[in-house]
Amino acid sequence: MKNVVPLTSLQLAAGIALALFTGCSGSDEQNGDDNGPLYAITTQLLAGDPVDSYVIVTNQAEQTASLSLDNAIQVSGRALGVGIPKSGSLHVVSDVSATVTRYTLSGSGKLEPTGTVSFDGLGVTSLGEYQANFQFVSETKAYFFDGATAQVVIWNPEEMTVTGHIPLDELVIPDTVLAFSGAAIRLEDQVLMPVGWRPVSGVGITPKAGVVAIDTATDVATIATDDRCGYTHDAAVGADGKVYIATEAYGAAVRRVVGEDAPAPCLLRFDPQTHAFDPGFHRTLEELVGGGTAGTLVPGPPGTAYVRVLDETIAPVLEGTHPRTIASGTGWQWWELSLDTLTATRKDSFPATSGSVFLFESQNHTLYTEFGAGAASTTLRMLEDNGKPTVTTQGLSFSFLQLR
Repeated sequence: MKNVVPLTSLQLAAGIALALFTGCSGSDEQNGDDNGPLYAITTQLLAGDPVDSYVIVTNQAEQTASLSLDNAIQVSGRALGVGIPKSGSLHVVSDVSATVTRYTLSGSGKLEPTGTVSFDGLGVTSLGEYQANFQFVSETKAYFFDGATAQVVIWNPEEMTVTGHIPLDELVIPDTVLAFSGAAIRLEDQVLMPVGWRPVSGVGITPKAGVVAIDTATDVATIATDDRCGYTHDAAVGADGKVYIATEAYGAAVRRVVGEDAPAPCLLRFDPQTHAFDPGFHRTLEELVGGGTAGTLVPGPPGTAYVRVLDETIAPVLEGTHPRTIASGTGWQWWELSLDTLTATRKDSFPATSGSVFLFESQNHTLYTEFGAGAASTTLRMLEDNGKPTVTTQGLSFSFLQLR
């Protein structure tokens, strides 16, 4: 997604759906009876005022189930659960403070708090946004990419201490909101974080693409920008080793609403060795799929990625519809794009889903998110199995971690 509908436009629909959903459960979320895979799914309920989130521990990420909140950990605000997969630890954060709370998995399969650290000394006030804003380099070093203060916080998740920061002042553009991607690229010795900008007020997209490359050995940041595209929040690695950067669904939805006043959603090529965009490579996403509203680049099988195309016979765009509603709504079809030949083919075997997509790794599958109407639910689907559905939770689930 990276983008969701503002709370004020979602609370009524979410509240109705929440009332219908409460009490449904096909799982034993707090199951610690065996040593099989165990997962933490953090979900944000937008119906409340103030908003609350819940951390659900479950062993059912790869099978059909509806997860209840009965034994979940309640967190104020819009929360995320982040960390190193299969480490037995989960770091919980929220948009209402700069505090990270570490939870450790007990022998009975429950999460217990074991430490906190705050980033407020660096001017950070909120730790919301996306799971990808937290990048764990090792057990003793992690990064937090903060768009509000244009910096990367360096911290130690084992000692729960802040160890430094990387200023990114070059990314600051007056009267714009700086937003880091929900889909960072991890290479052997670096983190590549796509960047997008939008105006502080009104509906629009800033015509600028960006990538921050962090050398994980030296903590040195290199910044590259390009003015041919906008809201480039998605990325996939091609067989050529280059990173392909694309406009995500929200940017495509803005283009659909305001027309040529917004930059056309496009695909750029970035070299992770030279840290530069290829000046001779630029494709609009519309031309790649034969026309229509196209956005988002979801990594697929090696050398491929999926582009999302809005089918207005399923999800008609009405006058006055906000782009966030379009991006988070249903009706987005899947097209498989070869990053070698740049040919795209519609994947009719995939069901049309919401335009906003996050990828999560479970024991045996890559899962992607499908957000329900009114931000009332999230269903995880298998990327390798034509979108076969697995678990469903209440609210919006932007984070998922395998605990063991």
